[in-house]
Amino acid sequence: MSVGITIAVDAMSGDDGPQVVVPAVFAYLEKLQSNDASQASPAASCQSKAFNIILVGKQVELEALLHSYPENPSISIVHAETVVSMDDRPSRVLRSKQDSSMAVALQLVKSGQAQACVSSGNTGALMLLGRSILGTFPGIDRPAITKMFPSQGGGCFVLDLGANVDSSAEHLLQFAIMGQVLAKITKGVENPRVALLNVGGESIKGNEQVRLAASLIEESEALNYIGFAEGGDIFRSYADVIVCDGFVGNVALKSAEGAAKILLSGIKDFFKESWYRKLLGRLMLPLLAKTLKQLDPDTHNGAIFLGLQGVLVKSHGHANAKSFEQAVDLAYKEAEANLPELINSELEKVLL
Repeated sequence: MSVGITIAVDAMSGDDGPQVVVPAVFAYLEKLQSNDASQASPAASCQSKAFNIILVGKQVELEALLHSYPENPSISIVHAETVVSMDDRPSRVLRSKQDSSMAVALQLVKSGQAQACVSSGNTGALMLLGRSILGTFPGIDRPAITKMFPSQGGGCFVLDLGANVDSSAEHLLQFAIMGQVLAKITKGVENPRVALLNVGGESIKGNEQVRLAASLIEESEALNYIGFAEGGDIFRSYADVIVCDGFVGNVALKSAEGAAKILLSGIKDFFKESWYRKLLGRLMLPLLAKTLKQLDPDTHNGAIFLGLQGVLVKSHGHANAKSFEQAVDLAYKEAEANLPELINSELEKVLL
């Protein structure tokens, strides 16, 4: 029996819109279908999962781009009249752009026609529309953006990464609970360690918001709180979950990605400067491939809106096609695992 997974892709948002989305979707489908073909067996075919993508946006524009590719029955188009720009005020989008590609893609998830949504669009608008259309879990006021940062011990979830830039102490407590549940489910850690990002480890450090959040989190019997963490702790396996306001988290994310790109560029330039460095590169780069891939932000594109009653993945607005593929892959995996239902059932034990 075939089980279907459909991803609704907001094809118009982001810096390059469909010019990036369409080639990324075709490349991902080709890779997925190629893997299925290579692993095909009578038993496997009975359990195969049909995978489809709905491109949401201006139909004429999308059809023109699709003409450049072979016909693929796994791809369909749903027309949306307007587009949310990066400069649009989220409140205005909520009031007057319910016919946008972003809103229509989310409605497809709400109606059950899709199991996940991917968008490169305006983060604030995506958060407001996601909360309005999909709704949040009981006991959760605001969704939070999270992704796993690479670390020495196998990765650390950091949240919020930009959905909320004025989080209260109560919101940080909710982020901590959601983060711990996510780490438990995805990392297989029975009692994940939770820390609060601060400017120092001492109890007197930080602003009033952070110190109050620390008191609330420490008092929660549901959390394995280990104290304050500093920026460098994100990468050294100090905690499984690090909680912060979205303003701080977004700065940390962009700083880490910028540093990683400079480092990768420097390594590549080093191995191009002379013939013996090129020879050295041929010998060393295959050995360093795993580490370099872990550092490359393009291979880790895609962050989850945690707390919504549906899978919503945010891609970088400036993502290239290769990078956007990673966001689609993340959405596929979260939908396949039915992550919202798993998180909701765990949150019921803690919050209700």
